[in-house]
Amino acid sequence: MSEKGPIIKQSFTFAIIIVKLYKYLTDEKREFVMSKQILRSGTAVGALAREAQNAESKADFIHKLGIAQKECDETIYWLELLNETRYLNKTEFLSITKKATALLKMIRSAIITAKKNS
Repeated sequence: MSEKGPIIKQSFTFAIIIVKLYKYLTDEKREFVMSKQILRSGTAVGALAREAQNAESKADFIHKLGIAQKECDETIYWLELLNETRYLNKTEFLSITKKATALLKMIRSAIITAKKNS
């Protein structure tokens, strides 16, 4: 696949949001532990999607997207924790979680489709 597909585009846009969230959490809220975790997992989604794009086989593609799926779900966990501990307000939480959930659904759908086609 030479063009950037929707998962690549969405995960890159999501990574930008996560980087901005990390800056906000560290600069404004002075939170350094959870912010580092969400930075790692939230940006890993796009990196893994890019790796999947260049997979050596269908199985490798499914495996890479499977890890991206786990990282995306982990990011949702950190968002939930940041919300419950009041580092994010409800509006911030809902906005970012909505994007993460949509991305997670896209990744899951791609995995299911790839498995059906293999």
